[in-house]
Amino acid sequence: MESVQVENAVGMVLGHDITRIIRGQTKERAFKKGHVIQQEDISVLLDLGKKHIYVWTLETGYLHENEAAQAIADAAAGPGILLSEPKEGKIELTAEYAGLLDINVSLLEALNSMDQLMFATIHTRQMVQAGKLLAGTRIIPLVIEAEPVERAVRLLRDSAPLIQVKVLEHHRVGIVTTGSEIYEGRIQDQFGPVLRDKFAALGSDVVDQLIVPDDPEMIAEAITRLIAAGADFIATTGGMSVDPDDVTPAGIRKAGGEIVTYGAPVLPGAMFLLAYKNGIPITGLPGCVMYYAATVFELVVPRLLAGEAVTRKDFAALGHGGLCLSCNSCRYPDCGFGK
Repeated sequence: MESVQVENAVGMVLGHDITRIIRGQTKERAFKKGHVIQQEDISVLLDLGKKHIYVWTLETGYLHENEAAQAIADAAAGPGILLSEPKEGKIELTAEYAGLLDINVSLLEALNSMDQLMFATIHTRQMVQAGKLLAGTRIIPLVIEAEPVERAVRLLRDSAPLIQVKVLEHHRVGIVTTGSEIYEGRIQDQFGPVLRDKFAALGSDVVDQLIVPDDPEMIAEAITRLIAAGADFIATTGGMSVDPDDVTPAGIRKAGGEIVTYGAPVLPGAMFLLAYKNGIPITGLPGCVMYYAATVFELVVPRLLAGEAVTRKDFAALGHGGLCLSCNSCRYPDCGFGK
């Protein structure tokens, strides 16, 4: 591009966006790249402090910032991602629909190791709603050589999507509520209604709830009955601590559940259990899930509903950011919990 004095730019093609900022009021695009300068534009440009502007004289082998950013964003975006119009070399990526945000962090780091471009995101593995801003990318200079952009695009296209939103699958959830005090009618179950609301918000339905005493055999039988009746996700409540009467893990094992982990580096939620039986997730939910807005449930269950196989290694990684600060007003996931 060539720099020219604004008074001499009438009839020329503007080579970049120009922004107007009014403190405390607005930040907007005053002129769009590609605009043909008119005589009446001159005073506006001077008011914006632009005595000189760049006009379009692109050499072969170079890309304008908007074109380059568009190429990067197109290659990075997977399912569930919408792209904004390029503006000042920047493109924003938003969620097309609600789901689980999945960012390939190692690929993101490799992309950001390249010169003259950037790609910033929010944290991965969180539920997002339609329209939420997820990421932004831009090219640093106004004009960039085509070769590094092409190299970045190849990197992105040769790998899994850099960023996508996974749709949560609909599951038929069976609840096994343990506790002799509930089974005998001494107290009323309060966990079931909470779980019905939580699973409904994630697009799944609770199809049945069985209440059993603190007996491993009866817990195992209840799990087996629910699966036989068509449940494809089991949530057990109660009996997850270290008290002698807390035998839910033993009941899950008796039902044929293969334990992935009993315990998670998350507070609240350290006593969480995950097992599988013939591919069906079985969770042991600690009591905190009933009381706190954000717990291990929010960090793990959406991933299971999205079809991810959460491993021991995944659980170990939850420790970094796994401490909830129990804010007076919960704003999860827009906080550090789970990040």
